[in-house]
Amino acid sequence: MTTTTTPAARPLAPRPRGGVAQSLADSLVVARRNIIRLTRIPEMIVFGIVQPVMFVVLFSYVFGGSISVGGSLSASDYREFLMAGIFAQTVTFATAGAGAGIADDMHKGLIDRFRSLPMARGAVLTGRTLADLVQTTLTLVVLALVALLVGWRTHTNAAEVLAGFALLLLLGYAFSWIGALIGLSVRTPEAATSGGLIWLFPLTFVSNAFVPAENMPTFLRHIAEWNPFSATVQASRELFGNLPPGYVTPDAWPMQNAVLASVLWSVLIITVFRTLAVRKYRSASA
Repeated sequence: MTTTTTPAARPLAPRPRGGVAQSLADSLVVARRNIIRLTRIPEMIVFGIVQPVMFVVLFSYVFGGSISVGGSLSASDYREFLMAGIFAQTVTFATAGAGAGIADDMHKGLIDRFRSLPMARGAVLTGRTLADLVQTTLTLVVLALVALLVGWRTHTNAAEVLAGFALLLLLGYAFSWIGALIGLSVRTPEAATSGGLIWLFPLTFVSNAFVPAENMPTFLRHIAEWNPFSATVQASRELFGNLPPGYVTPDAWPMQNAVLASVLWSVLIITVFRTLAVRKYRSASA
């Protein structure tokens, strides 16, 4: 009597993933890690929300009625004009946090451990910026609720309002790549925080965020009108229906085509600074 043996079935080898699929999967894993870490440090979320809320309240009640917008000194008109600027300032100031987080990972040697793993090279930075985008979205939702409480209203349909917030988040995501590059270029989280804020103040204040650009001196007005920050603020105001009666849109191309200019500026910033940040990541050392 003879017996035959059936060879044991070999486990199927996992199918190789393409570069884009692997990069996306790795980025989502890193993003999940950073979001979980964020939930374990709730004070980061709280402090990230308190500051923009203070800006909303202070600017609304201190400057409301003192600044002319479209020839009107109405506090309610200024409040609606202001909110898009506050929203944009909030999403861009998250840049400092993104840079500090990456600098902290560098300082602790975590980036080196990530670099030793078989993962896409840009996944660590992409995952980090995606996690920052989640935090920024949460902050923006809370800020919008506070704005509604102090009297801010939109005057367009839901799709346009959502499009306005989408442009704000796109700008915030673009600026997070600037923060990533800063975080990889400095030695300490403290330096990343300072480096992430020092250039944001002139960028946000030499803009149309808090006052109409036409009230500025000529050379500053031109800078403000071509500022990528101003394009997103203007586009959001248009989509929210927050341009007050009597307001005349400046003749500069970014102001006349604010939505398109906002998208183009954000995409350009992402393209340039993601490339620079990934290149810096490859050569960075703790």
